[in-house]
Amino acid sequence: MLVTSRSFAEYQAMFDLSGRDLTGSILDCCAGGSSFAAETSALAARVVAVDPVYALAPAELESHVRAALPNGDRIIDEHPDRFEWGWYGTPANRLRLRTAAAEAFLADLHARPGRYVAGALPHLPLASAGFDLVLCSHLLFTWSDRLGEDWHREALAELVRVARREVRVFPVVVQGTAEPVAFLDALRDGVHAAGHRSELREVPYRFQRGARHMLVISVRQVGA
Repeated sequence: MLVTSRSFAEYQAMFDLSGRDLTGSILDCCAGGSSFAAETSALAARVVAVDPVYALAPAELESHVRAALPNGDRIIDEHPDRFEWGWYGTPANRLRLRTAAAEAFLADLHARPGRYVAGALPHLPLASAGFDLVLCSHLLFTWSDRLGEDWHREALAELVRVARREVRVFPVVVQGTAEPVAFLDALRDGVHAAGHRSELREVPYRFQRGARHMLVISVRQVGA
């Protein structure tokens, strides 16, 4: 089980977050060991992180988080030519960010366990239209070689269900290979048919070659 600890700085670049984006209520799904909720709580009105690993006992979860720091680079090692280091600078700097994020996550989990909710797509234990902004990092599309089109359709619909304003998903290519997702256009067509709008927006984050865009869904308000 890999429980990745991504930092606020990574989220800010992956999702092209502005100060305005951080003033409302935000859902991080699925968050893993990310420090985004911990680092954003002073800015946003409400931040909730959801992930199935939060069902683990705290000591077991901490063990998985710490184990992922040195063991989380298998895909990078297998495909070194498909990654670039301009944003991070060096592998050591990336590890420094991830280590600090892990420590911030674990401290916040202990201090504010209520903001960490056990749940998994495509069925979240959350109310409809509960968050202004919903973020999803490295799950949808990333694992489209393992999770098929039907699963993605349900998961995307669930993210839209719990959002009031906007959903952002990064990246929109397959992990490791950066291959395009064959059914991305079909999923976007379904989003449009439901009355929402979507776009592929370039972001500042650079690591996996070819992963330069996020999917942004502008959610149609009920009654609009």
